[in-house]
Amino acid sequence: MAQSETVDRILDAAEELFAERGFSETSLRMITSKAKVNLAAVNYHFGSKNALIQAVFARFLTPFSSTLDRAFDDLEARCGDTPPTLNQTLWVLTESAIRMPQRSERGLSIFMRLLGLAYTQSQGHLRKFLEQQYSNPFGRFMRLLKEATPQLSAVDRYWRIQFMLGATAFTMSSSDALRDILHNKLGVETTVQEIAARLVPFLAAGMQASDPLMVVPSLGKTASG
Repeated sequence: MAQSETVDRILDAAEELFAERGFSETSLRMITSKAKVNLAAVNYHFGSKNALIQAVFARFLTPFSSTLDRAFDDLEARCGDTPPTLNQTLWVLTESAIRMPQRSERGLSIFMRLLGLAYTQSQGHLRKFLEQQYSNPFGRFMRLLKEATPQLSAVDRYWRIQFMLGATAFTMSSSDALRDILHNKLGVETTVQEIAARLVPFLAAGMQASDPLMVVPSLGKTASG
């Protein structure tokens, strides 16, 4: 078996198992069994389970980050001296993800499931890896997001970004199931692109919502003790 084919089989198996079971619950032996390779092959190509987890993310994020950088270049060129709007910034991020070439029909939903797991399970090494390797495109996204929401404090912006990531990860990782439910209940067919088109204005509205601590003063008193 060629080395590149071996690596792809290991990564394919790891990606699916991590998405189904989580990182801690997936052993290297499960991965080697699904990939039909021996443990020595995993150790040779990746060295450790943590390195394998990072490689699974890199396989999607490396081409995605290049696509995203080019999309931001185009956006800023179109806008000139005017900062991009929040909707434009969010749409560039979402569109770059959905138009990325996928190895399978479930490629994007699997990756979004993995991204959600990266923040809900104890994977400090992975978060550090993502910050180090992909700080440029995502730092650029954060800069554009900040410019589009100057009314938000740093704390408010932090929480709204977390809520936005949570809504995006759930929706896109569950897109197949949500499409099936919509079809069964309402007889309506939809696409991932249509889901994204509905998601972006929802996220933008959430980012721009009124401060709940100002609308309901008692919440601020409770939070501050």
